[in-house]
Amino acid sequence: MDKPRSSQLRAIVVGAGPAGLMAAERLALADLEVDVYDAMPSAGRKFLLAGKGGMNLTHAEEFPLFQQRYFDRQQDLARALNAFTPQHIREWASSLGIETFVGSSGRVFPVDMKAAPLLRAWLHRLREAGVRFHMRHKWLSFKDKRLLFQAPNGEVEVSADIVIFAMGGASWARLGSDGKWCAPFQEQGIHLHNFVPSNCGFNLDWTTHFRQKFAGSPLMKVGIDLTDTKGEKRSRTGQFVISETGIEGSLVYAMSSYIRDLIQQDGSATVYLDLLPDKDEERVLRELAIPRGARSLSSHLRSKLGLHPVHNGLIQECLPKEIMHDTARLAAAIKRLPLKIVSTRPIDEAISSAGGVSFESLNEDFMLKNLPGVFCAGEMVDWEAPTGGYLLSACLATAYLAGEGAVKFLSQIRK
Repeated sequence: MDKPRSSQLRAIVVGAGPAGLMAAERLALADLEVDVYDAMPSAGRKFLLAGKGGMNLTHAEEFPLFQQRYFDRQQDLARALNAFTPQHIREWASSLGIETFVGSSGRVFPVDMKAAPLLRAWLHRLREAGVRFHMRHKWLSFKDKRLLFQAPNGEVEVSADIVIFAMGGASWARLGSDGKWCAPFQEQGIHLHNFVPSNCGFNLDWTTHFRQKFAGSPLMKVGIDLTDTKGEKRSRTGQFVISETGIEGSLVYAMSSYIRDLIQQDGSATVYLDLLPDKDEERVLRELAIPRGARSLSSHLRSKLGLHPVHNGLIQECLPKEIMHDTARLAAAIKRLPLKIVSTRPIDEAISSAGGVSFESLNEDFMLKNLPGVFCAGEMVDWEAPTGGYLLSACLATAYLAGEGAVKFLSQIRK
C-alpha cells in the first residue's frame, strides 16, 4: 500500500469484530499507527449478540481433540491455533480483568457470563494504545493501492503500509457480515469458495398437522447418525427442536456440515434418529412386545418406553402405517428413524458460514499471496467449526497470527 506521510508506520484493519480487534491489538503492541474501519455504528455487534445466552469464549478439552473440531481445515489452522491456544485466550481475558471458568460441558465462560464487560475493557485498552475507530465506514473496493470506503459524508480513500481484512462471513448480515466484499476480492484475482450456511437449521416437508401440533417442541436426548459424502459414518447424541420449517438446535448444528454437504451432493439428505439412545433395540423390542390391551399405541409407547407425544408424532410422520403394527419393524425404526431433509435454512439465519478466501490464496501468515502487505483473518477465510467456543477461538487465533505476520512483514521490508 502507499506510504503515509507520518514517520510512524500505519496499519488499517477493516472490520471491528473479534478478529479485527485482535488484529488491531497485535499491531498496536508493535507501535504501529492503527486505524480500524467498520460499516456498523459500533464495534463487536455480532459478538455481543452471540453472548446474550452466555459468552462462550473457547473450549477446555484436550488440544488434539480441540483441533479436530475444525473438520478438513484443522491442518490449515494448526499454526494459528497453536499460536493462540484456548489457554492463551483465558490468559488474555484475565489481562482485561475478565476471569473465566470451565462449565460442565468443557465450554469456557466469563465468570459473569456476559460479553459486554469484556468488549468494553478491550475497546478501552485499544483506545489507550492509540487505536482509532472509524465507524459507519463500509469498505467498497480497492482503488489502485488505496482502499475506498463509503463514509457518512461520502466516499473516502485511505492508504497504509499494512492492511488486515476481518470482515466476517455471510451470516447475520444485519450485524455487518454480508459477504459483499467478495466481488472486489475476486476482481483482484483472489480465489474464493462460495459461502454456505454452517451451524444452521434445515427444512423438511412436515405435514400441516405435524407442524401445527409440534413446532417448538424439543427432543431432549436423541441420537443422529448419517453416512457423509466420503462414506464415513457420523453420529452424535444431543438435543434439538422441531421448528415450523424443519429442525434446528445444538445437535443439528453439530451435524450441519455433513448434512449440508449431502444435500449439495444428492439434492437431499436422509439422517437417522435414535429416539432412545440409552436403550438397545433388544430392550425396545421386549418392551413393545408386552400386550397393550385397550391402550392406544401412543399410550403404550409412553408407558413402556417413556416416549413423549413429539416422539410419537415423529414416528407417525416418518413411517408408513403398516410398520406401526409390526412390533419388530417398529422397534428397529425407533432406534433408526429415517428423516429426509430437503434443504438448509437461508444463510442469513445461520450462526456462521463456511466459504470465503481460500487457504491457497494465503501464505502461512494469512497474507494474500498476490497482494503483499494485505492479510485476512476470521470468518472471511474458508474454515468452519461447530458452536462451543470454536468459532471465536479460531477468529482470535487467525487474527493473532495475521497481526504477528504483518509485523514480521514490515520488519522484513524495512531491512
